[in-house]
Amino acid sequence: MTTLVLDAGALIALDRNDRSVWAMLRNAADDADDVCVPAGVIAQAWRDGARQALLARALAHCDEVALDGTLARASGLLCGQAQISDVVDSSVAVIAAARARGGPVVILTSDPTDIRRLLQTLGAEIPVVSV
Repeated sequence: MTTLVLDAGALIALDRNDRSVWAMLRNAADDADDVCVPAGVIAQAWRDGARQALLARALAHCDEVALDGTLARASGLLCGQAQISDVVDSSVAVIAAARARGGPVVILTSDPTDIRRLLQTLGAEIPVVSV
């Protein structure tokens, strides 16, 4: 079983009805794969629930990961180590690295450069798919 970790770009693509990203989400559901989204990522993409029916439908199939104190500290620490200021991207990398201990993980992102830099800082070899 593979875990997909989505960043804001992936959620925006789903909201814009990007067929390739929807296909990845459908394939994950068909294969009983986990799909997780950090809460900060949802905050970046969510603007008007009344107009984001596609995004709401996609999120119904996702595990929403809370930004608790432990994750917040780990994400902030990683930002400092990687010299990147986006704590939400950092939380994507931290969650992906943690989930990778239990099996394969793939990150769907619109920001592959920063995500790869964060993963490299963590020493995590996780595939990154650009959306």
